[in-house]
Amino acid sequence: MRGKENTDEATTPATPASTSLRIVVVNTVIQREDELQEHAQAQLARSRALRIGLLQAGYNIIAVIPGDIYMSERIAQLQPDMIIIDAESDSRDVLEHMVMLTRDAPRPIVLFTEDGNQSNMAAAMEAGVSAYVVAGLQSERIKPVLDVAMARFNADQKLRSELSDTKAKLQERKTIERAKGLLMERHHLSENEAYQKMRKQAMEKNLKLVDLAQRMLDVVDLLGG
Repeated sequence: MRGKENTDEATTPATPASTSLRIVVVNTVIQREDELQEHAQAQLARSRALRIGLLQAGYNIIAVIPGDIYMSERIAQLQPDMIIIDAESDSRDVLEHMVMLTRDAPRPIVLFTEDGNQSNMAAAMEAGVSAYVVAGLQSERIKPVLDVAMARFNADQKLRSELSDTKAKLQERKTIERAKGLLMERHHLSENEAYQKMRKQAMEKNLKLVDLAQRMLDVVDLLGG
C-alpha cells in the first residue's frame, strides 16, 4: 500500500478542530556528518513537508523532538494530544518507546515512514499506531490522515472501554452469585430469599450489592470457610 493510509478517508467521522490538538512531532535523529547524504536530505525534506502541512492545516505543534533517549521524558512533560513519528530505518525503536510511554496515557500515534514492510506495518498497527503512512507525506494529505487517525483512536478507545465495562460487570455478577450461593447453603434460603436478604443489607449499610457480596466472601475466607 504505497502512498496511502490504510483507512478509507471518505468516511472520516467528525473530529475536534485541528487547532485544539496539541501535537508533538518526533523526528529521526540525523547526525551532522550525514546531513549531505541522499537519505538524510530526503528525511529533512520530509520533515519540512510535514511541518508545513501541519501548520497549513492549523494544527498546534507544541514541540519537534528527536527520537533519542530523552524522548519519553519530553513526551511525559509535554502531554500532547497526538504524536506524529516521522522516521525511517530507526522507526521501530522509536515506536517501541512511544507505545510503552502511551500505555498508561493512551493517545493517537501517526507514523510517516518509508518502510513498506508488511510485517512491520502489521506490528505497528497491533502495537497501537492509529495510522501507518508509507511514502505518503504530501502536505495536502496530512489533515485527512490525521482526522482518520483521531477517529480510529477514539473508536478503539470506546471499544476498549466497553470491553472493560463488560468484564467488570461479569466479575461483579460472579461475586454476587457466589455470595448468594453461600447464603442459600448456610441458611437454607431460596435464591430469591438470599438475593432479597443481600439487597436489604446493602441498602441498610449504604453499600453497593457487589461490595456487600465481596465483604461476605472476605469474611468467609478470613474464617477459613
